[in-house]
Formats: sequence, structure tokens, C-alpha cells
Amino acid sequence: MLRILIVRLSSIGDVLHATTVAHNLRLLLPDAEISWLVSPPSDALLRGNPDIDHLLVWDRRPIDRAFAHLHLRRAHAELQKARALLAPHAFDVALDIQGLFLTGLLTKASGAKRRIGIHERHEGNPLFMTEMAPEHGDRHKILRYLTALEPLGFDRKDFQPGIVLPVTDAQKAFAQAFWTRHGVDPAAPILMVNTRTTWPDKNWPPAYFGAALRGIPASIPIVFSGAPGDRPFIEEAMRAMDRPALSIAGETSLTELAALLASATLLLTGDTGPLYIAEGVHTPTLSIWGPTHPLIYGPLTEGHSFVLSPYACTACCKTHCQRDKQSAYSPCMRAVTPEMVREKLAELLPLLPA
Repeated sequence: MLRILIVRLSSIGDVLHATTVAHNLRLLLPDAEISWLVSPPSDALLRGNPDIDHLLVWDRRPIDRAFAHLHLRRAHAELQKARALLAPHAFDVALDIQGLFLTGLLTKASGAKRRIGIHERHEGNPLFMTEMAPEHGDRHKILRYLTALEPLGFDRKDFQPGIVLPVTDAQKAFAQAFWTRHGVDPAAPILMVNTRTTWPDKNWPPAYFGAALRGIPASIPIVFSGAPGDRPFIEEAMRAMDRPALSIAGETSLTELAALLASATLLLTGDTGPLYIAEGVHTPTLSIWGPTHPLIYGPLTEGHSFVLSPYACTACCKTHCQRDKQSAYSPCMRAVTPEMVREKLAELLPLLPA
């Protein structure tokens, strides 16, 4: 039996993208023993994944802090923890689909004689690999990740798209009870909204969200999700609306959010983790794009619509705009007007099942 390790530590959206790799690997080698090395909080979204035999959870945050402060002894101690976690599995193959110096160290520490990297980043990562996957010039991240399977015999024509994120019966029951507790009819067509992203330049102004949501019929509950720190931005969005809405920011875990999204009709969001959670639970989405592009990061399955910035330098993939360093919101995101999103919502909502 072939023992294979996938190394993809973070972040939420990228880890969910990588579940497509695990699924196609399972289809390619159904008898292989597949393990995954991941860091919190993304591990929560891999639990119960039918394509993963062993979930190995190693928190990368302590070593990131150690490296940032040049605490090399502490960094070495954290690496030893990872090595101890990996050692019992005697891996034959390790697939590094993150491409960092750190993930290269971990892939080497796995003890796998065959270590396959992808042409994704630099940071000296190839130094730790025994071979590199072929480079096809694909733009989309998932297709780039999948190249790691080609040395194992994967044929690109057999690619099966789709994020894998199972929702259990217990999660479905949670969602029903949660909506009822908050006065939302679970049978209603629920529009969920996520206003924030981890990149400052991917954020759309909250007042734009509110303006775009004006005119949504009262029969469609509007529910804002997010982290506790998102509450001020959600409040700003709600002040710009012409009707009531519900904020559940800070009230759910990632898996609980997945359950709520699975019961929703549509998610309005930027390019961020909840977009890919929604894809994984088969909920349609409308996403807003500026410094990133759906042809690089967006869902590859059906049911997902995009509003792309008309700004000239969109898809720069910069976390901070190099042209406007003073404004709170990047020019490319401000170029997406509320009217553009409202028109797309008007197209989508009548077509979606209640």
C-alpha cells in the first residue's frame, strides 16, 4: 500500500482548493493511504473528508512567530514536533502543494523518499524536493496544484472539479435550530453576505454592500456572517440598507458556518474563505473581484457568478495597492459600483430555488 502525504497548511480557501487534489488522488489510487498535514484553523474543514485517511494537525503559528523574531531554537523545537508527528507514518510519497520554504522543510521531514513539488512559489522550496511536477502554464490555482499528481500517473483529461466539504446530519440539524432561534424561516430563500477578506485590498466598501442590497424583497432574509472584528463593517453596511437584516458575526465556527451556508440560497462575498466553503457545500455564490481574478482563484463548478472590476490593473494579486496607498479601499474594488452588483443580484435571485 502506497502511503502518501499532502502538505498544505493554510489558508482556508487554499486548503479547500486542495481538497480537489485529495479527491482526484483518491480516484487515481483508491487503495493508497492518504494523510494531510494541516495547520489550525483550516483543519476543521478537513475533518470527515472521505478522501483523507489521517489528518495530521500541526500549528504553524508558533514557528511563524519564532522565525519573525529570529528565535531559531524555538523554531527548531516546533520543527521537532512536526517531525515526531510525521515519523510513525513511514510515507512513500509527499506532495508539497504550498511551495514555501517552511513546507519544503516539513516535506523533507516527512521522510518520504519521493517528494514532489509544484511550480508555485520560490523561497528555496525546490531544494527539498526530489522532483518537480510539470509546468503547464495554468492560471488557476487548483490546476496548478493538480500537477503534483502527474508524476503519479494522473492524466489531466480525467480531472474531476469540485471542493470536498461534507455536511453531516448533525450540522444540518444545527442550521435548522440556529435559524429558528434567530427568527429566520429555514424554508425561506436566505441571502447570506460576507463583507470582509483577509487581504485589505480585496475588501469592498461596506456602504457599497448596503447600497447593493437595497430593494431586496422583505421575503428574502439577509444575513451577514463574519468574525467578531467584522461587526463594525457589517453595521456600516446595514446602515446603508433600506430594510432590516441580521448579523451573526462571531457566532459560528467554520463548520457551523458551512452548515448555515449549505441551507442558504445565495452567498454574496468577496474573494475569501466563505466563498470556497459555499462552493464546497454546493451553495450558489456571487463574488466581487479586484486585485485577484476568478480565472485564478474562483470556483470551477457551476452555480457561481462573478462581478469583476473594470479597473485597468485588476488581477495584480497584490495585498496592498501600489497605486493608491492612502485610501482605505483599493481603486479596483471601488470601481465595482453597487449598481453593478445590484443588477447581478436581480438576475440571480429569481432564478435560484427557495
